[in-house]
Amino acid sequence: MLTFKTHSADETIELGRKIGEKLKKGDVIAMQGTLAAGKTTITKGIAQALDIPDTITSPTFCLISEYAGKMPLYHMDVYRLEGGEDFVNLGTDDMIYGDGVSIIEWSEKIMDELPSRTIILKITPQEDNSRLIEIDNWNNEAIEF
Repeated sequence: MLTFKTHSADETIELGRKIGEKLKKGDVIAMQGTLAAGKTTITKGIAQALDIPDTITSPTFCLISEYAGKMPLYHMDVYRLEGGEDFVNLGTDDMIYGDGVSIIEWSEKIMDELPSRTIILKITPQEDNSRLIEIDNWNNEAIEF
């Protein structure tokens, strides 16, 4: 497991950029954390690394946002889904088993539907407003931060 601590939104974005530089086609990131933990913030950095020029926003209401860059980025928010069956019915297999990177916020609800190779990224806000970021199941190169 990799563990990082960020002290600002800019640092969280920078860590996301470092993570994004190491991602490969087909990588799936299961984001976990409370409301306002920084899931979308770290996704902004990942998008920067993928040369995505668009503004990254939370896909809470549209469920899935697709962005074009070096490779596709599928940014999903499953907060409003009932569970795994709803996730599968969205047609997500083409995304999570495709040629892009998939990031799934609130992934705790659908972990049974994700590939075993899924990278788990957990963000925990700290009392001093920093963020503890833990990455599990990471099989890519080391991240220098």
